[in-house]
Formats: sequence, structure tokens, C-alpha cells
Amino acid sequence: MGVYQGNDLRKISGGLKRPHRKHRKHEMGSYPTETKVSNKDIRVVERVFGGNKKVKLYYAATANVLDPKSKQFKKVRILSVVETPANRDFARRGIIVKGSIIQTEIGKAKVISRPGQDGVINAILIEG
Repeated sequence: MGVYQGNDLRKISGGLKRPHRKHRKHEMGSYPTETKVSNKDIRVVERVFGGNKKVKLYYAATANVLDPKSKQFKKVRILSVVETPANRDFARRGIIVKGSIIQTEIGKAKVISRPGQDGVINAILIEG
């Protein structure tokens, strides 16, 4: 089931518009991907507008973490979600979005990628 992304439902004033045609397939969207911490990575490739592909990460176990001192990336296990500035409830539910602070095996790291859109978690180590 899709989510309608068209703008012909309401006026700027808040009143309803009368439909002058049916919804079109190119106006269809989708529900947001809430990437959760798990014991293995689960990705789904979806077809999106223009025939393009979007890799959605539904469950994540590992992250690519950059150590700023050594300038090296390490693939490490995610232990938990510490904090999410976007939504306080996401940290409680274990949902990872861009800007989330995650606890990894080597320390806390800040997520710099969009897991629901990119299909991977890239992060920068903030403490060792």
C-alpha cells in the first residue's frame, strides 16, 4: 500500500479541494523506513520513481565507523541506540536515523548516512 504524495487534497487556507482527476501512480510514495538494531542486516531493494532503485535497510547489526585519529574505517557491531536528536522516542525504540548516537564495540559514534535511504550505516567515532 502506498502513501499519496500529491498536493491536490487541501487548499492553503485549510479547506478541501474537489478532485479534478484520479490519483496518479507517479504521486505515490511509501512509508518511512525505520531501521532497527538487530543481530543481522536485512536490506530490501525497491523500485522508485523513474525506474531507479533504492536500498532500504530494515534491520542493522553493523556500522562502518570512521576513527578520526587514524583516518581508518572499521566495520563494528552496533550495541544500542543512545540518543536521537530527531525524535526522543526513536532512541527508546532502537530506531537509527541520520544524526543518531549509537553505542558500538569501539565506543559511541554519530550516524552520518541515511540508513533507510542508503542501505548502509556510516558513522564517525565521537569517543573511544
